[in-house]
Amino acid sequence: MKKAIRVAVTGAAGNIGYALLFRIASGEMFGKDQPLILQLLEIPAEGPQKALKGVAMELEDCAFPLLQDMVLTDDANVAFKDASWCLLVGSKPRGPGMERADLLKDNGRIFIAQGKAIDAVAADDARIAVVGNPCNTNCMIAASQARRLPAERFTAMVRLDENRGRAQLAKKAGVSITDVSELFIYGNHSPTMFADFTHAKIGGKPAAEVIGDDAWLKNEYLPTVGKRGAAIIDARGQSSAASAANALIDHVRDLTTPGTVHSVAIPSNGRYGFAQGVWAGMPVRSTATGYEVVTSYQMDEFARSKIAITNDELVAERDTVKDMLS
Repeated sequence: MKKAIRVAVTGAAGNIGYALLFRIASGEMFGKDQPLILQLLEIPAEGPQKALKGVAMELEDCAFPLLQDMVLTDDANVAFKDASWCLLVGSKPRGPGMERADLLKDNGRIFIAQGKAIDAVAADDARIAVVGNPCNTNCMIAASQARRLPAERFTAMVRLDENRGRAQLAKKAGVSITDVSELFIYGNHSPTMFADFTHAKIGGKPAAEVIGDDAWLKNEYLPTVGKRGAAIIDARGQSSAASAANALIDHVRDLTTPGTVHSVAIPSNGRYGFAQGVWAGMPVRSTATGYEVVTSYQMDEFARSKIAITNDELVAERDTVKDMLS
């Protein structure tokens, strides 16, 4: 049997954490032959800590063969100790009347502390996936605190947008989800993100050709994907926890499967017209040691205009928290 890996999860007793942990423990994220130890972090308050104990009790009761141990804590240094994967799910939600700038700065303080702790105590091979929103900028902040771990180890999740985009194309075309390929997300995990239908394929053919409705793609499809989270909150009164957890499973599994091409938010390094220093979604190909960016897609004027919009938002977020970056 393989040696167990340590997997740290923040916000572990929250809705996404609850939808996520049982699937990790069952082997859906790292494989059915990979033992693991879950190191679960929650805020130091009685309610969340009590809920975390309840989640751990349920995990025990599932009798997962791969789950060798659990660590429950409110201390980031304990949660991230020797972890090979740090899944940063928890973040402060936006409250009524809260300005986006205040949300960015409040979360910035959280991710500064977590970034420092990860860099100090996580395993040498540690990789980080940020889900807590605004995830692109939270990831950028956490990575800015690292001195030992390279920035490329820090990724933010835009996979939920990719999954949503593929599902909407499949539904419109009346085909299986597996028939939709090369649909990648560029930019921020927000309504400004660009689901690039211009290069997507349906059954191996250009998606725009199969759909045959340019107005729908530009004026209905893109807003539907971008605002899907708000639509779910309106419909069920809660955020999209299950689909977010599912997307994180996909995000990590594909990052650990060499050859897979998928959407990940990473340091832009000026690619696809994004500004330097922001974390932007784009297609990557997973490798045995990390990933390489797929840079072969040529954007038309419409695509460039959409990327410019989401880039402007990322730059504004970066500038809002620039005093937090080190």
